[in-house]
Amino acid sequence: MQFSVKSAAAESVTTPCLVVGLFEGGKLPAAVQALDQASHGYLAKVAKSGAIEGRAGQSLLLFDVPKAAAERILLVGLGSEKDFTPRNYRKAVVKAVRALNEAGIKEAVSSLSLLDVKGADGYWLARHAVEAAEEANYRFDAYKGQSKDKQKPALQKLTLLMGREHGKSEDGIKVGSAIAAGVAYTRNLGNLPPNVCTPSYLAAEAGRFAKGSKLKVTVLDQAQMKKLGMGALLAVARGSRQPPKLIVMEYKGAGKDEKPHVLVGKGITFDTGGISIKPAQSMDEMKFDMCGAASVFGTLKAVMQLGLKINVVGVVPSAENMPGGDATRPGDIVSTMSGQTVEILNTDAEGRLILCDALTYAERLKPASIVDIATLTGACVIALGNVVSGLLGNNERLVQSLKAAGDKAEDRAWPLPLYDDYQDSLKSNFADFANIGGREAGAITAACYLSRFTKNMNWAHLDIAGTAWKGGAEKGATGRPVSLLVQHLLDQT
Repeated sequence: MQFSVKSAAAESVTTPCLVVGLFEGGKLPAAVQALDQASHGYLAKVAKSGAIEGRAGQSLLLFDVPKAAAERILLVGLGSEKDFTPRNYRKAVVKAVRALNEAGIKEAVSSLSLLDVKGADGYWLARHAVEAAEEANYRFDAYKGQSKDKQKPALQKLTLLMGREHGKSEDGIKVGSAIAAGVAYTRNLGNLPPNVCTPSYLAAEAGRFAKGSKLKVTVLDQAQMKKLGMGALLAVARGSRQPPKLIVMEYKGAGKDEKPHVLVGKGITFDTGGISIKPAQSMDEMKFDMCGAASVFGTLKAVMQLGLKINVVGVVPSAENMPGGDATRPGDIVSTMSGQTVEILNTDAEGRLILCDALTYAERLKPASIVDIATLTGACVIALGNVVSGLLGNNERLVQSLKAAGDKAEDRAWPLPLYDDYQDSLKSNFADFANIGGREAGAITAACYLSRFTKNMNWAHLDIAGTAWKGGAEKGATGRPVSLLVQHLLDQT
């Protein structure tokens, strides 16, 4: 979609459609009250009629509004004015774009960017309008064939009205567009069927992604990983015919002596659970177990589009977790690249097995910081639901930086404790430690496992098991936490 900003009074804007917000009780925002006055109170009369009450999620398309320069006006419910939040602002933009698409409108002007949102400047309003609009316009229909559902969104151009801070709002469009592109890329990868998106596909995609750019891609195969001693990663892949890959993508936007910020994304392209097999119900959603990897691709896409002056390395350990004649069994002991041995008590705790070797590999890069992103535990979903991602780490400054970035980006994460007391649950009688603890505090003990491989690094872990995808009628990858990660990297520049 094409975005631009414009400084103009709402009543004077000539456009196929003008988007106007309406609070509960029929109150118009201050910025568009002059439009109502010019129309001799027409909009207020419509609100009083009960045709639209201003509740969040409502919309009403009006034609031939008296004295309005716009051909049509789309009223969008904003909910309670006193409870209007940044999140509600994004929801209003999403609703507006969906309503415009349903009406077949190709071009529109939005006055929602004139709303008074607490703590938001022109940059924030423009950036989040772009991100929300692109979210509403997103489609994944590559495999629809001849389905009637396969159609492009009608809306192609959206102009944002801005009162002040014109320059800041243009910067917001630039950043919002890059983040939206990264989110869409992540969603596309996550939504691919598992018979297409294999470890080899991700490796090839990295090559395609890097073509014609500054991105340097290195792919380690099975033999190379064996030589490095990556016994944990290789153990996960043993039951599958799909060979594992370790994908390294290096972006150098700063000096060669500047330490990189490393992102490690879990890339299990399909997770049956292995010998500790999962229930059949909803197993199709296990294609989303590579959304951590997808978020690394998406974040790098945004970073490259913005040309950030920072060094970033994406590391993606990728494998398929399947049962088979040579599959890893519960009770097997493997040696990791770090030299530590692990007793595999549950083959469905495979994400931490591929991540631990990738984290050890990443230490070679001498990172300024390292963040791993993984759909790691169902326990995190139980603890935090699908609202916020779990956040843990061994460096409080890094953890708080990520939390702050998530708050700014409206892609929130919540810190969980990582006390040494939790480490006891990983004790093993036969190896240095086990790959799982008990049922209690599963998200924390999973992070405890990873922490044993990051003692010499500033490290944080994002458990996105509840936020990376949605089930049910809205089934699909969400693109989270790309917005959080990009904001975090922006904050480092």
